[in-house]
Amino acid sequence: MKTKHLFNLLFIALTISFSACSSDSDGDGNGNGDGNGNGNGNDITSITVQISSSVACGIYAGDTVSFTVMGNNNMDVTNSATISVNGTAITGNTYTTTQAGSLQVSATYQDISTTNNLNVNVAADNAKFTKHVLIEDYTGTWCPFCPRVSYALEQVKEQTDQIAVVAVHWDDEFEAPESNNMRVTFGITGFPTAKVNRGSDWIFPEPSNIDQIVDQTVCDNAPLGLAITPSLSGNTMTVKVDTKFSEDFDFNNTRLVVMVLEDGLIGDQQNNQSYYGGQNPIPNFVHDHVLRASLTNITGDAIPSNNITNFEYSRTFTANVPSNVVNTNEMSIVAFITNDNFTGDAFAVNARVAHFGDAQAYEEN
Repeated sequence: MKTKHLFNLLFIALTISFSACSSDSDGDGNGNGDGNGNGNGNDITSITVQISSSVACGIYAGDTVSFTVMGNNNMDVTNSATISVNGTAITGNTYTTTQAGSLQVSATYQDISTTNNLNVNVAADNAKFTKHVLIEDYTGTWCPFCPRVSYALEQVKEQTDQIAVVAVHWDDEFEAPESNNMRVTFGITGFPTAKVNRGSDWIFPEPSNIDQIVDQTVCDNAPLGLAITPSLSGNTMTVKVDTKFSEDFDFNNTRLVVMVLEDGLIGDQQNNQSYYGGQNPIPNFVHDHVLRASLTNITGDAIPSNNITNFEYSRTFTANVPSNVVNTNEMSIVAFITNDNFTGDAFAVNARVAHFGDAQAYEEN
């Protein structure tokens, strides 16, 4: 009896084991394991919707945005899902924005809906301008480390011309009257120091981090543009600077900085770096975009709101050529706008350089 009973129990156990191994194990009776016939045992229990198109430069009214719907098992179910923008289903997975504001994007796949909407901020396309990055290079001919930044600037120029460089020499033959005041005001304690948009330092070693500069020029979406018209009559400079702002620009503590630069200054440069062949000193080194004088306060002159008409501001400077200029044919003007409310690592919102004889127009996109 015991043997027979034991045999019966063994038979029942084997029957249950065989049934369990040969039956559907997905929990939905379809034998798919994930609710989609794939048999991998990964059920989709939740979905998310995300932007699939590039938005590195922001989203503006009139832009077309693409969305992707993903299951919690990382399966792309976009083609089988319904996507809604502000509660209205769209055709396919693309949507063209029409106005500034916030979009609430949701999705439904089978009987599963997103639990958290995707919030998409759309900026007003009132005005977008080409972005120029301001780099203030604190340097000196006596500084053996400074060729590192000069070399990095050459690398950047190979990839973009959307930079405005001011070489602030200190304690050498090219020092400008404002140089020491700038060094103290902006807390420069070591040479070289390259300030980017007056908000951050160019990361050391600069030649290995040129993307920090170049990446900022990819998106032509600066909220203001500059146009500079410099002219020279004898020893008198006339510099007209026009600025156009986007309609939603916040003018809190907005300031204009205008400086005179000179290229082509020749002087031996100390060098203990491997750049430029490791030569020390580097004889007859060409020093460009050297600060000669500032036509405004070094921190900028305030832009009075009552002087802004139709979102444009214009100012004309008349001054003598700085006495330290060697060759007036090598002079240029840099102008930039700073703003306390500009977010990110930048306080200089946009910048531009012009040579004497230029008559620039806004670089509006």
